[in-house]
Amino acid sequence: MRAQSSATTPSRIAVGTAGTDPGGRSLGTLQAALGVVAFSLTFPATAWGLEGFGPWSLIAVRSVLAAAVAGACLLAVGVAPPERRHLPGLAVVGAGVVLGFPLLTTLALRTSTTAHAAVVVGLLPLTTALLSALRVGTRPSRTFWIAALAGAAAVIAFTVQQSGGALTSADAYLFAALLVCAAGYTEGGRLAGVMPGWQVIGWALVLCVPLTVPMAAVALTYEPVALTAHSVTGLLWVAMGSQFLGLVVWYRGMAAIGIPKASQLQLAQPLLTLVWSVLLLGEHLTVAAPLTAAAVLVCIAVTQRARG
Repeated sequence: MRAQSSATTPSRIAVGTAGTDPGGRSLGTLQAALGVVAFSLTFPATAWGLEGFGPWSLIAVRSVLAAAVAGACLLAVGVAPPERRHLPGLAVVGAGVVLGFPLLTTLALRTSTTAHAAVVVGLLPLTTALLSALRVGTRPSRTFWIAALAGAAAVIAFTVQQSGGALTSADAYLFAALLVCAAGYTEGGRLAGVMPGWQVIGWALVLCVPLTVPMAAVALTYEPVALTAHSVTGLLWVAMGSQFLGLVVWYRGMAAIGIPKASQLQLAQPLLTLVWSVLLLGEHLTVAAPLTAAAVLVCIAVTQRARG
């Protein structure tokens, strides 16, 4: 009976109850927040990468590089292959966060600014919470949902204000990216309750190698490459920071504090990306940005205090 109890604890944490240890919750919140910071640099880094790589080359090469690092770590530690029952979940993680989200957002960023993309993807926390409720049966409180919807409304209002109310093909890519990424986050958060978070993304990257290596070979043949300081830095960041290290701490954080609450921390991600877009890309923002930032931060505070 004692062994059965310890085995069920991780999955309970992963779906959102988050245990009762205040220190564990604080560390989990910090880890999830570090993941958000890493993700907030993804769009500016992608824009830099597109200066020297085609979209297909950038996606494939970043995945291959991240898989090489992840595979080396798994081999060095001597991690056993994942159990057969975990392979479908890892496939969802791979399809969502290794291939789908990077590809769709990179295609969007060919015609969209990073600021616009950031605010559209700001709907990711609500999308993740919804899929989490459907997939793993989490039941956040009414206060949680009110705050989450308010944060999403603020993001939508900012998006509409920035785009003048007109949706583009880039928005279609971004909305599709929301769905596949939310599915990958939800499944990854669930798996992080039964295996370390770095192994979740590590195995997902390795399992995608049969697709990403041929894709990289073909894309590099047909798309021109210009190795500049920006393009190389952007590639290295999206491969190491966004694709691997950021997801390691992100999944660990989700396992500790629960998928819905961790996902709400991402409400801060579009605002951080806006800051990076100004500092790194020289994009210009409207006065609506600080107002949206204040509204989003209030919503984050409420969701982190609301009980499931």
